[in-house]
Amino acid sequence: MENVKKYQRQYHMPPEKCTKWAQKEYVEKAPSWCSVDLRDGNQALVIPMSLEQKIEFFKLLVKIGFKEIEVGFPAASETEYTFLRTLIEQDLIPEDVTIQVLTQAREHIIRKTFEAVKGAPKAIIHVYNSTSVAQREQVFKKSKEEIIRIAVEGAQLLKELAEETEGNFQFEYSPESFTGTEPEYALEVCNAVLDVWKPTAENKCIINLPVTVQLSMPHVYASQIEYMSTHMKYREHVILSQHPHNDRGCGVADAEMGLLAGADRVEGTLFGNGERTGNVDIVTLAMNMYSQGVDPGLDFSDMPGICEVYEKCTGMKVDERSPYSGALVFAAFSGSHQDAIAKGMHWREEKDPGHWTVPYLPIDPTDVGRNYDADVIRINSQSGKGGVGYILETQYGLNLPAKMREAMGYAAKAVSDHSHKELHPEEIFSLFKKTFENVVEPYRVDEVHFRQKDGGFVAQVTSSFNGKTTTTEAAGNGRLNAVSNALKKAYELKFNLVTYQEHALEQSSSSKAIAYVGIQKPDGSLSWGAGVNSDIIHASVDALVTAINNR
Repeated sequence: MENVKKYQRQYHMPPEKCTKWAQKEYVEKAPSWCSVDLRDGNQALVIPMSLEQKIEFFKLLVKIGFKEIEVGFPAASETEYTFLRTLIEQDLIPEDVTIQVLTQAREHIIRKTFEAVKGAPKAIIHVYNSTSVAQREQVFKKSKEEIIRIAVEGAQLLKELAEETEGNFQFEYSPESFTGTEPEYALEVCNAVLDVWKPTAENKCIINLPVTVQLSMPHVYASQIEYMSTHMKYREHVILSQHPHNDRGCGVADAEMGLLAGADRVEGTLFGNGERTGNVDIVTLAMNMYSQGVDPGLDFSDMPGICEVYEKCTGMKVDERSPYSGALVFAAFSGSHQDAIAKGMHWREEKDPGHWTVPYLPIDPTDVGRNYDADVIRINSQSGKGGVGYILETQYGLNLPAKMREAMGYAAKAVSDHSHKELHPEEIFSLFKKTFENVVEPYRVDEVHFRQKDGGFVAQVTSSFNGKTTTTEAAGNGRLNAVSNALKKAYELKFNLVTYQEHALEQSSSSKAIAYVGIQKPDGSLSWGAGVNSDIIHASVDALVTAINNR
């Protein structure tokens, strides 16, 4: 890494201190959103979307709730042009949706763009030219004055063609490579464009400040946004927009800080698709607001369905750990996490069902179409008693005693560790039944008769061990205690009955009950059993026998 000295900061701080944004705690309201999936996102695909895929994706964006959708760069290719014309001519654009088209500040491209949008109910014409030091010096080899002239002439042509063309047009200007531009110069360029358009309350325009390439930490961008917002002409009639890319991995942070600094609008893509490391991820950005109790104005309640269409149309994959949308983002494999989640879910249900404060889950997974049982508690060799117990309770109605949950957790961990795979709920239930329910070898109870005596019970137990049958009587302070004493007497067993718990498996007159029994062996360790029967005494005896067989 000895080449580090060839790198230097390419960004520029505002000429004055701009830190009012740092005094704000969170983004209080959602911005207006513009999806650029069909232009910026599409041009980053190895295989661009077909016309049919673009139409399907457009419909998805409309369903999610985007009111502004950038549909392409129609002057750049025939495919882009055809898609735009298809949307217009097949009347696929809802009345409340505005399409956006991109054009360089070059006359022939602007003119072709206006031809492409004829007949659109509403359209944003987005014009741009590069303003950064690097672009001015290395690419265009033009002075500051010449760069301003390009922007102004482009703005003037937009205004002229809009007056000549039938339609409802809104203008947008981007000083491309804004983050590498001196803020005071970027302000000069934008104000010159605004002087041409002269926006009003009835006809606002958009000034977009793109993070074309991320060159700084997010707080620098926030200061740049605040400076522009504070000094921009016609500010009350300007929609201040941002278009963060993600070169430093800070796209979401840039956007959030930019909103604190005064931005009104965000351009981005679903799941952050875009050139290089992508655009700002609107899913993450919107869901971050949602997790703070702020309505983002976009509907991500069917996240699995959105991911499916996205992957089908783009050929991209939503990573399993992608915030909010990934298949594993709510999954807990760790035993301590599972235990905390299970306890948190119970606490919320009992104490505060109207609020979400469950440990390790920033939002309720069901709000984005995920399922508690299938997507939250996942069992593998790292899992513990909490997760296994939660699955058995929520999916199969089994409320195991705490120590029995621990034993079942170890049983599941051993199977997963040996097989090197995750255990699904039905496998866990099957393991429970096989290990702890009605195990009848080598000891077995065939028949029990009770009679009361001296305030307690006497049990006559017919049992067998390895096929040999015997009948024994013993007294106890309860029926199960009497049976336990009879088995101890018959086979000289040494254990103490320490835990007994029971509950119905369903709410009906004919429902079965389950009993759990724990016995303590001479070495102090516990052995467990469960019994299921419509008669709770029968179930209790079966549980005791299983615990003895599991010693």
